This record gives sequence, C-alpha cells and structure tokens, in this order.
Amino acid sequence: QVQLLESGGGLVQAGGSLRLSCAASGLRLSMYDMAWYRQAPGKEREMVARISNPGATNYADAVKGRFTISRDNAKATVALQMNNLRPDDTAVYYCKATARMGPRYYWGQGTQVTVSS
Repeated sequence: QVQLLESGGGLVQAGGSLRLSCAASGLRLSMYDMAWYRQAPGKEREMVARISNPGATNYADAVKGRFTISRDNAKATVALQMNNLRPDDTAVYYCKATARMGPRYYWGQGTQVTVSS
C-alpha cells in the first residue's frame, strides 16, 4: 500500500521559513518523479516544485528563488524548503509521486501552511 505522509506545515509570519517533508512508503522512490502542489481556498491546485530522478528541478514562477525541493531516495523522503514566505503562499501543500514508467500517481493528504502578514 502506497502512502505519502506530509509534515512540517504550520503558522509562520511573513518573511519566515518552513520546511515541509514528505515520507513515502510502499514504493521505490527512485522510480518516481516527485512534486509539491498547493491549493489555496477557492483556487485550483497548482504545481509548486518538481524534482525528477536523479534530480532535475523546476519551480513555479511565484516561488523561484524562495523555495527549494530536494529528495533522498535512500530515506524515501522529499523536502520543500520555503524561505521568505508571503501571505499568498498560504495553502494546503500536497506531495505527489508520479511513476516514471506507466500511468501511476499518488497524492498525500496535505499539510496546511498559513503565512500571516
């Protein structure tokens, strides 16, 4: 059974930092591209950052230079370091695993990030 478990969300003031973590189980992380998405109230879910294996990354324009995605296949974890947070970063953040071969993908349950002004 595949499970993605996000952690690290919380309440932070504007300009602060948070580090999100996604712990994967039931799959071999090296066989998946990993990504973080977010969904703010009343808005569609959007991609924030993506990392392939072995490690090519791309970011949404809104977070470039502030967020960094990384992965540790041995520990089966993916992290999102978020610096200089802004109120418009407030959202539920989701971890997604997409198989490099085949149509499989999996979502985590999400973790709330709230940035106060």
